[in-house]
Amino acid sequence: MSQHSPARTRVCPDCDGFPVVAIDTGTRLPDGTRSTLHVTCRRCQGTGTTFGLRRQEVNV
Repeated sequence: MSQHSPARTRVCPDCDGFPVVAIDTGTRLPDGTRSTLHVTCRRCQGTGTTFGLRRQEVNV
């Protein structure tokens, strides 16, 4: 009996599928919580996946 293989997703090579991260700035707000920045991956714009790009053939 054949088994189904899961669909292959193309994970972004820059962020490895973790497209949004929270970075602690080290400062505290007046209520005592820490100030954080939410940064998204530049390549995938926060989706975590990319489309496969073909390499361009170069004639030398």
